[in-house]
Amino acid sequence: MAAESPPEGWADSIRQQREAKRDHFKRSPRSPLPDAQRGASFPGLAYYEPDPAYRFVVPLEEHETKESVTVETTADGEQTYLRWGAFSFELDGETYTLQAYRPDREADRFWVPFRDATSGETTYGAGRYLDLEPDTHRVDDGWILDFNAAYNPTCAYNHAYECPMIPPENWLDVRIEAGEQDFPGEPADPR
Repeated sequence: MAAESPPEGWADSIRQQREAKRDHFKRSPRSPLPDAQRGASFPGLAYYEPDPAYRFVVPLEEHETKESVTVETTADGEQTYLRWGAFSFELDGETYTLQAYRPDREADRFWVPFRDATSGETTYGAGRYLDLEPDTHRVDDGWILDFNAAYNPTCAYNHAYECPMIPPENWLDVRIEAGEQDFPGEPADPR
């Protein structure tokens, strides 16, 4: 599926969400950043400009069998997900597919992690995530797969966090120049 035109006010909404995240990181005691990196020393967060070419409405190609997938974490641990289905989208005339995961059968949201050709260059090297919630990402024809909402895992900012790694089946050989870029500061090291 090719990119679909976003609704009016879409780019403003993306910018507002980003500003709220910046404010949370800079001021909140629940920020993943340690005190020393908040407030006046906060380096900010970096993003690509909102681009409708990276927003898709696509059907979920649900898998008949929901296979259990073990995903390694940044702290040498493991987490288990169910490979629920796949989303296919078209970019620059090529079709790409990403697997969508759920933590268990009762969950109604999808976790769509991915790495792309920007990983390690302009975006976080380990990859980025998309979360799809039924109340905000479900539409009549399918699901909104908007890479402008791609975000870094918490371990991009602070190595004290344990983050699931991107399964190799979701490594893309195309540049996804949308969403959050690499953290401009140094990730906190708990050691």
